[in-house]
Amino acid sequence: MRRLTIIVAASKANGIGRHGSLPWRLPKEMKYFARATSEAAEGKQNAVVMGRKTWESIPNKFRPLGKRLNVVISRNAAYSLCAEGPRLASDLTDAVKQLDDATPVPIDKTFIIGGATIYEQSIALEPEGDTGFVDRILLTRIVSPAFEDCDTFFPNSQGNEIGAEWKQTTHGELEEWVGFEIPAGVQNENGVEYEFQMWTRGV
Repeated sequence: MRRLTIIVAASKANGIGRHGSLPWRLPKEMKYFARATSEAAEGKQNAVVMGRKTWESIPNKFRPLGKRLNVVISRNAAYSLCAEGPRLASDLTDAVKQLDDATPVPIDKTFIIGGATIYEQSIALEPEGDTGFVDRILLTRIVSPAFEDCDTFFPNSQGNEIGAEWKQTTHGELEEWVGFEIPAGVQNENGVEYEFQMWTRGV
């Protein structure tokens, strides 16, 4: 069973998008995303799995995301990624299977990076299944402002919480897992307050 990690920035109401893009501009938070998803064990690389809309929301000059195997999910088998390196998958099961197949560089960590539909499908995976299991969420919690005009949301069943089966770890556990120091507590960037968090659930 492949362990999957969701990485997401979400408002207190779990808003994650607006009009097809991020509602906030947080360069330091984006650097955290890049480093967390890029740094892998020696001799390995990480993978980032995303839906077509998330792929298209990434500026052309940053596609594919460097130092990571990019896997894009689309039901259109003829969809063109217009880039060398990324892989096209028909669904989440196919995406994870491709990671299990032989690759030039073995896969270390696998990150689900969006969008909402892919998040929902990945969270719903059962631990006894063949696809994989999401046991960890790297959450950048946007504390304020509320960003009430979000039109895309992270799936949840507990209002502004991640879910009853999830437990927030300590900041030290987050740093140990990603392998580098992360600012603790509420950060302020461009008038936006946010906090780096990690949530886990058992198998």
